Amino acid sequence: MSDDIETQRKKLRIRAWRRGFKEADLILGRFADSHLAELGPQALNDFEVLLDEPDADIYAWIIGKQPTPPQFDTSVMTALKGFRVDADAAFGDGPKQ
Repeated sequence: MSDDIETQRKKLRIRAWRRGFKEADLILGRFADSHLAELGPQALNDFEVLLDEPDADIYAWIIGKQPTPPQFDTSVMTALKGFRVDADAAFGDGPKQ
């Protein structure tokens, strides 16, 4: 991997954890810790663009409270939604089956 991609991953991890909205921090930060190493250049760029959006919007899209706008309906958003459900289940939260 190039140093540029590793630098981008480090910056994204910091941005994901320092959102200022606890719920967004927990989802985005844990997702970054778990998945950034495996994301390719396009997915990293998609995640970076997503992090430019307001926390309340991102959170609403992830939990399904609002529809995800087409420009953010990427493989990263799909992974975030799945990660959120898996993480909630691991903590005993989320929808009951």
